[in-house]
Amino acid sequence: MQVYLKLLGAAIFWGGTFIAGRIVSREMDPYSAAFIRFLIASVFLLGTIRFHQGYLPPLKKNQIIPVVLLGMTGIFSYNILFFKGLHTVHAGRAALIIALNPIFISLCSSIFFKERLTIFRAAGILISFLGAAIVITYGNLGNMINMPISRGDFFIFGCVGSWVAYSLIGKVVMTGISPLVSVGYSSAIGTLALLVPAAMKGVFPQMMSLSLIEWSSLFYLGFFGTVLGFFWYYDGINRIGPMKASVFINFVPVSAILLAYLILDESVTWSLVSGAMLVMSGVLLTNFSEQLWRMVRKQ
Repeated sequence: MQVYLKLLGAAIFWGGTFIAGRIVSREMDPYSAAFIRFLIASVFLLGTIRFHQGYLPPLKKNQIIPVVLLGMTGIFSYNILFFKGLHTVHAGRAALIIALNPIFISLCSSIFFKERLTIFRAAGILISFLGAAIVITYGNLGNMINMPISRGDFFIFGCVGSWVAYSLIGKVVMTGISPLVSVGYSSAIGTLALLVPAAMKGVFPQMMSLSLIEWSSLFYLGFFGTVLGFFWYYDGINRIGPMKASVFINFVPVSAILLAYLILDESVTWSLVSGAMLVMSGVLLTNFSEQLWRMVRKQ
């Protein structure tokens, strides 16, 4: 049960990143914003590893390239595309595109890791996505068809590709190292990769002019959205697999709109309640389909 609560917590924290990211993207270029976010995260992650293990464990030769790929997909490319997309795309629309993640991760997991994509699991993933779509479109699913595709949308679609790769590579990496070390080292590698373009954009002068709300948003992105969110997500992948863990991503738009209600005093609509119930039903069906099937057969 603990692993499912952590995955839910990660989704809630990631819902908040759309609000924080939107605030930061108004004042900073994508490279600088992503660099500061993961610089904060790397300090916490590497410090935590050092505290718990007494040292930073060295990587074996066969682990170096996969961990570098983690940093370049889930950290470097994902966040450049994330901030570039949020510069022009509304948070809700971005969250809808991000909600496609579980579908692609599930398909790739069934192909590469032979995870069983049963009818129940497939139904759960689709129900969960439908719930996320209802939340984001405020119950008007026709808006999904009428929305024109913009340049910013392609950046967010790029995020999906980066996250799918990050999730699948992580499954391989964690056969030899812990989720904490995987996230910590990939975060550090991604931060180093972001340093050069961020420096060229003048990240250090920009840091001196940031307001308190912008620093607070960056800290949220770094600590809650990365340290806790990434670690809990990877721990979930390690324990229950990419297919079951990724479906929790559909809670992200639900939590984003719920946080907007709590922080921005936006109203709670029937679409939020019904969509959240569908997401929860889809998550339960995906993660506990085998138990449900056994119960049905016994009857």
